[in-house]
Amino acid sequence: MSSNNYNSYSEQLYQSSRDTQDLPVPDDLAQQHSKKLITVIRNEIETNNGAISFQRYMERVLYAPALGYYTAGSEKLGAAGDFVTAPEISPLFSHALANAILPVLEKENIILEVGAGRGRMAADILGFLQQQNKLPKEYWILELSADLRERQKHTIKETIPEFLDKVKWLDRLPEQFSGVVLANELLDAMPVQLFLKNENDINEVNVSWRDDRFVFQLTSSFDQRLVTRVKDIEQELGQELNSGYLSEVNFAAEDWIKSIAEKLTSGIVVLIDYGFPRHEYYHEQRTQGTLMCHYRHRTHPDVFVYPGLQDITAHVDFTAMADAALESGMRVMGYTNQASFLMGAGLMEMATINNDKQLINEFETASQLKKLTLPHEMGELFKVIGFSKNCDISLPAFEFRDLRESL
Repeated sequence: MSSNNYNSYSEQLYQSSRDTQDLPVPDDLAQQHSKKLITVIRNEIETNNGAISFQRYMERVLYAPALGYYTAGSEKLGAAGDFVTAPEISPLFSHALANAILPVLEKENIILEVGAGRGRMAADILGFLQQQNKLPKEYWILELSADLRERQKHTIKETIPEFLDKVKWLDRLPEQFSGVVLANELLDAMPVQLFLKNENDINEVNVSWRDDRFVFQLTSSFDQRLVTRVKDIEQELGQELNSGYLSEVNFAAEDWIKSIAEKLTSGIVVLIDYGFPRHEYYHEQRTQGTLMCHYRHRTHPDVFVYPGLQDITAHVDFTAMADAALESGMRVMGYTNQASFLMGAGLMEMATINNDKQLINEFETASQLKKLTLPHEMGELFKVIGFSKNCDISLPAFEFRDLRESL
């Protein structure tokens, strides 16, 4: 592409990323932490001819050892953190999820949770399964962050200390295992490749350093996998993406699903995250993609603000996740929105049982249910997808509203 077009697109992307709200200013210690990470990334850029891929940038700001958002020690969840997940809103979420997988636990006796946050979901699932006399043989947690591991251990020790010996922490997927794999808001935090379509080319969006700041840089993409995927997306949509269309592809999430399929001998996988089927993800009106940052319960699009101190996420293309599962020998056992899944798993019945005490509990539970199920809260945007391998057991929770045809 010409130099003029290169600069025009670069500045357009940069200005788009600077459209932020007024954010709280980190304290001095946090700013020093961020500056250390900035230096690490700058050095990597300098040794890579002045640019790194956006995927690499996102990987570093989230997972650089001791400096990335998920590997450092700051609070991430809850009122003192940057965002709230469904298990933190109400134990009913985890109870419903546990109830949903009961049919499989008759056969499989290991649960593997990947990316367990503060351990709230693990503690609530184990507590519910104890009440049902369906405790698994072991509950595994795959967690790469040493800080989050300690928070998870603290949560379990404080809430269900008698189950601490049932929980085992892993550094990597077992070579071979059978069981139930659970992950809530995992895929959205995996580094994505960023692309920009123009009239004559598919540009991969890289990150460079200019004028004492990180900036986007465009190059003609020589990543054949990315080029092929964008062309496949256009073919499935039945039209070309407009010039200037910016979006993401999450190959890391697809590869992770394939690695699960390779190592899972029998069992199911249940993934909960926010996103869309492909025809909605790459809608012609969604011209700026889905990248979003979370800092102190504020959302904004500037991926270069406070590196290491804010979360960066992208919505999930659930069609791509289903394709990855099918390509690797798994079956798509269900796909629906979070509200329908929770309803099918008995959420309302559980809420009624838990609310036979005080009126104030009824109000609190009603508020929690709204956040979990209403369309403008988590109910519609969040989806649940299930895969199975060598396991013909169905989950009734997916039958409440089957949306697999939308994939």
